[in-house]
Amino acid sequence: MTATLVLGGARSGKSRFAESLVIASGLDRHYIATGRAWDDEMQARIAQHRADRGPSWTTHEEPLDLVGKLAAIDSEGRIVLIDCLTLWVTNLMMEERDMTAEFTALADFLPDAKARLVFVSNEVGLGIVPDNRMARDFRDHAGRLHQSIAAKAAEVYFIAAGLPLKMKG
Repeated sequence: MTATLVLGGARSGKSRFAESLVIASGLDRHYIATGRAWDDEMQARIAQHRADRGPSWTTHEEPLDLVGKLAAIDSEGRIVLIDCLTLWVTNLMMEERDMTAEFTALADFLPDAKARLVFVSNEVGLGIVPDNRMARDFRDHAGRLHQSIAAKAAEVYFIAAGLPLKMKG
C-alpha cells in the first residue's frame, strides 16, 4: 500500500493535482466522493467534477462509512482517490459520530490496504481562530486527522496557487 495526502486551501488546485497522480499511475481508477449535495450549487459542483473526470473513473459516493467503502473496493492494481477528507469530517460532525473512533479506523486501515490511496483535504488551520465552537471543533478535528494520515502516508503534498510542494516522501 502507498498512501498520498494532498493538502491545500480552497481552489488551490489540490484535486487537479491529485487526479494527475492517479492518471499517471496507470492503475484502475476509483474515486470516493465524500461530499453531500445539500443544495443546488453543491449538486452543480458534484456534476461538474464528475463530468471533468470522465468515464475512465469508477465513482463511489460515501459520505460517512469511508473505511467500509475502502475495504469493499480495496484491490491490488487499483488506485483510489478520496476527495475530500474535510467534507467527510463535516458529515461525521453533523451525524455526531465518534471522531476519534472514525479517525483511528481510517489510520488503522492504511497499512493493510492493497490499493494505492490518494487523499485530498483542505488545510483549514492557517487562518484566523474561528469565532464559534463548532468551527473551532471542525478545525481541530481536521488538523488531528491530517496529522494521523500524514504520519502513515508515504507522500504528502501541499498545494498553493496550483503549485505542489512535496513535504514528505
